[in-house]
Amino acid sequence: MLQQWHGEPCDALIALHARRSAASIAAFHAAHPQRGLALVLTGTDLYRDIHHNHVAQRSLQLATELVVLQERGPAALPARLRRKARVIFQSAPQLGASTGQQRRFDVAVVGHLRHVKDPLLAMRVARGVKPETRVRVLHAGAALEPRYAAAARRTEAATPRYAWLGELTRSRARALMRRAAVLLHPSRMEGGAQAIIEAVRSGTPVIASDADGNRGLLGKDYPGLFPVGDAGAATRLIERAATNANFLKLLAARCRERGRLFAPEREQAAVRRLVRALLHNRTSD
Repeated sequence: MLQQWHGEPCDALIALHARRSAASIAAFHAAHPQRGLALVLTGTDLYRDIHHNHVAQRSLQLATELVVLQERGPAALPARLRRKARVIFQSAPQLGASTGQQRRFDVAVVGHLRHVKDPLLAMRVARGVKPETRVRVLHAGAALEPRYAAAARRTEAATPRYAWLGELTRSRARALMRRAAVLLHPSRMEGGAQAIIEAVRSGTPVIASDADGNRGLLGKDYPGLFPVGDAGAATRLIERAATNANFLKLLAARCRERGRLFAPEREQAAVRRLVRALLHNRTSD
């Protein structure tokens, strides 16, 4: 994988990020205007950059294929470009749900502590949840801004229902999700969160903000969604899951239904179809 295309021989190009890869996209198109060029769009592309950044907008125009990572992605594109869009769900290996008995109702939060992931909401949930629910919020991720590290330490000091675990390896983060009762994913903006996919494929139900990227993974009528930024609504959903076995089972069942979308073989087949489409465009230029 290259950080930038500098003219290396290739029959097609797959680029990630409309703005960050703009120079490579423009160079490839100038050199090979008839060859396939796929652009994979993230949350910052779909829900920020392409709406006001002319460089990102130019990348959309030049691409022959636009790849989004969840089913609501195409709706964020300009109408005239949606015909170029295809959804490819990312994947994760299937793991069996944890079978151990838990004294606490552990809520995993997995994601670096930065504004777009709304880490303060998880801390507010830990402070606000009723003690009798036995909820404990286990927050994994590096603090990418000092203010979030300070807030995490204050929350740990204020309540035993919150623990900041810092940055974990991918395998340890997935083990945390597998052992947890639920995953909380409170992001403000999302393109298609790998943490949600890995939780679902581990048998762990999800409670998430209703950002388009989360809804596009979990389904438009998923019952475990709360308004973006609404810590009170998130707390109520977590308390309901912790005290109502039927609701927790409903979340688990709905996640199992979506889990088939995130199978590695399904992603592999979709990528092969994309590559065939790109190579079909190749001419003798």
